[in-house]
Amino acid sequence: MNKKNMKKIIAGAVILFALTSSIFAAKGLKVVTTIFPEYDWTREILGSNPGKVELSLLLGNGVDLHSYQPSIQDIAKIATADIFIYVGGESDFWVEDALKNAANKNMKVINLLEALGDKVKEEEIKEGMQAEEEEEEDEEAEYDEHVWLSLRNAKFLCGEIAAVLCEKDSVNAASYKANLAAYSAKLDALDARYSAVVKAASKKTILFGDRFPFRYLVEDYGLDYFAAFVGCSAETEASFETVIFLAKKVDELGLKTVLKIESGDGKIARTIIQNSKNKNAKVLTLDSIQATTKKQADAGASYLKIMEENLKVLQEALE
Repeated sequence: MNKKNMKKIIAGAVILFALTSSIFAAKGLKVVTTIFPEYDWTREILGSNPGKVELSLLLGNGVDLHSYQPSIQDIAKIATADIFIYVGGESDFWVEDALKNAANKNMKVINLLEALGDKVKEEEIKEGMQAEEEEEEDEEAEYDEHVWLSLRNAKFLCGEIAAVLCEKDSVNAASYKANLAAYSAKLDALDARYSAVVKAASKKTILFGDRFPFRYLVEDYGLDYFAAFVGCSAETEASFETVIFLAKKVDELGLKTVLKIESGDGKIARTIIQNSKNKNAKVLTLDSIQATTKKQADAGASYLKIMEENLKVLQEALE
């Protein structure tokens, strides 16, 4: 989406807000999140929702973070939020203009990348990765947005969310703090399970025939990786050189699996296997949790459950 179109959307959102402001005024505390991890963390901290908090998930229809385009309704929703939580990477280029036009000047904003500070990593180009087909006009550092795929980052960011909720709704602060403590203990327990699985594993490297958004996860546990593309890549086709390099790595490392992300079709992963010596290698899927839908959330999907399933996959990949 270009900036001209974005300004039209924001202008429309301002008009929509003006027409509906009396409705919004009657609501309680409003929290707007962009992606599912933020939404689910906030939901856990709210618990039974004692403060009549209205919690919204913008990317709730399965759209990937990297291809999301906010609607007029989305921008209007942000404009009236008391708390707005977003990732803060290049995919959120539209947020700055949206916040400039926010009607609620007392809004508290949580930018995940800003909150994490020096824990945020620059995107990494590993040997064998497909080069991006883009003009390199600027040489600004590009940061890996997928910070939620570290359980340790999740625990820290939940603390940031809880602090803002306590500030905005002090009446229920004790409840939020208790919920945070309980949820943090669950995150710690799963973190410990990941550490134990990696420690016991015979292999310490995973290989992706896909984009690789799991850098924060592998670095938490000292794992190495190879992949066809960086995590935020828009590329869908791998060159012959990339496929052959990764196929040779499958052989060299004795890997029994090639991984893909949940939105991938597995074509590149299968081609890598076909070009390796181990034709019986399996294609497994790790969920990057960036396109989980509101429908899935309502049906019981949670950040912890998805990360638990990812651990099962990781354990098999490291056998």
